[in-house]
Amino acid sequence: MTAAPQRRHPDPTATHGVRCETFAVLPDGTSVERWTLTPDNAVDGVSASVLTLGAALHTWYTPDRAGRPANIVLATDDMDALLGPAGFFGAVVGRYANRIADSRFRLDGVEHQLASTGYGVTLHGGPGGFAHQVWQAEPAPAADGAAAVRLSLHSPDGDQGFPGAADIAVTYELAADGTLTLRFDAATDRPTVVNLTNHAYFNLGGEGSGQVLDHRLTLDADHYTPVDTRMVPFGPHEPVAGTPFDFTTERRIGDRIRDDHPQLKPALGYDHNWVLRDRPADGSPGWAALLSDPASGRTLEVLTTEPGIQVYTANQFDHEVPGIGGSTYGPHSGIALETQHHPDSPNQPDYPTTTLRPGERFHSTTVFHPGIA
Repeated sequence: MTAAPQRRHPDPTATHGVRCETFAVLPDGTSVERWTLTPDNAVDGVSASVLTLGAALHTWYTPDRAGRPANIVLATDDMDALLGPAGFFGAVVGRYANRIADSRFRLDGVEHQLASTGYGVTLHGGPGGFAHQVWQAEPAPAADGAAAVRLSLHSPDGDQGFPGAADIAVTYELAADGTLTLRFDAATDRPTVVNLTNHAYFNLGGEGSGQVLDHRLTLDADHYTPVDTRMVPFGPHEPVAGTPFDFTTERRIGDRIRDDHPQLKPALGYDHNWVLRDRPADGSPGWAALLSDPASGRTLEVLTTEPGIQVYTANQFDHEVPGIGGSTYGPHSGIALETQHHPDSPNQPDYPTTTLRPGERFHSTTVFHPGIA
């Protein structure tokens, strides 16, 4: 566990809808803070909270069709779980989200060996990646009554094997209607690779309410990246048409998740990157996905500047993690919609580049817009 230096924060009363409090203290004495966002004139109990451990989205309350708010992200208050099996829940993962094959890549003719997470890959930045570090946090400017917090992290040269010292930041902004906008930013002093995402698991029925197999999903993607047994992409993108990966029109998630398809077997369901259609030319977030829950009436629209989205249906959850509502999370308790660059891009020259050089800035924006159907 890498801890950030300690610092003092202002009094934990709300400032522009932002409140900070101590959530837990790690064994080394480092405080983990919880920052709660409550916008001005928020409707029907809308709020969200973020932990400095992993810059993780911890709760996000939105109303159902009857106006009853519920937390729609899987979360736990159990620190043993947060430091173990729930380490990616809601977290910002990096320096490189998803997998890098063989835990190495070549950049400008130099090969870089990364810390391995096992199975012949480096996953989500390595065993000591951003999800497992304590970030600095402070209130951030927000317009029109929204509330925002900015979290930042310094990743030194050689962190998990990645070259270059990188300064990373993510801003969470919550609007009164419940729209949650995530803005990522990074800079480096040496050429490196950067791929950042948020790893929240959504259940629009409310966390702990059961499986998401009855949720409906639509994706703005005609292709996906097939993977080997290590879940690393191989070969060209494949069309989704005629396969269980076709979500170009709304479909129940569970309809074909157990089909006898070779791409569903390694992960016991969906854990794949979809190649989004071209993003807007002006660099603004484009429509990527729509998730809906007929039972609660909640919907979740996803817009992003990223070229891909990893969909993971929590296939291998085994009730290790106790939810904040008292239940434990079993298979398909949630769904991750990780907007990202494609897995293993540093080793795939045909994929959109993830290289970041000195003097450049990495910018990425994803918008989660809740609604009612």
